[in-house]
Amino acid sequence: MRRRSGFGWLDLIVGTAFLCLGLYTFVNPGRALSGMVMLYGLLAVIAGIEDILMYVRVEKYTGFGPTMALITGILSVMAGMMLLVYPNAGKWILSLLFPVWFIAHCISRLCHLEAVRITAGKSMYYLTMALNIIGLALGAMMIFRPLISLLYVSYIVGFYLVALGIDNIAMGISRMGSRR
Repeated sequence: MRRRSGFGWLDLIVGTAFLCLGLYTFVNPGRALSGMVMLYGLLAVIAGIEDILMYVRVEKYTGFGPTMALITGILSVMAGMMLLVYPNAGKWILSLLFPVWFIAHCISRLCHLEAVRITAGKSMYYLTMALNIIGLALGAMMIFRPLISLLYVSYIVGFYLVALGIDNIAMGISRMGSRR
């Protein structure tokens, strides 16, 4: 019997939370902006901690990728804390902050694609690359077209959270059973 690694469980839990929150955002876009700001903030903090933990775990084996994971982890924690501290301003913060978070998080994931290929295989490599390129495009669109960001932030965030959830769940499942 193989001993399972705990490394994939955090990805699986975070991915499930992102997927559920993304689906909820699609179903209730109005309530998502007003009532779910606190959960968005909490998930940003959790994702930031996950990125920081990734940096700590693999810093000695890779170069630039983990540094980006640390930077985006800190940015995610800061973004999440901002949402938790100022929930009434969260609607406006979301339309300004999420594009930066999308871009930073996608760059982080793209920087450690080689580690994904080695640990999770080629299919996860291509899935992660495709989802993060889409995330970069969404982030750029939201920055360069702020009116679109303000009007459709719920749907854009919902789409990205579903995609991020799928990526994290697939990553978590592919890492289960592997040794650290």
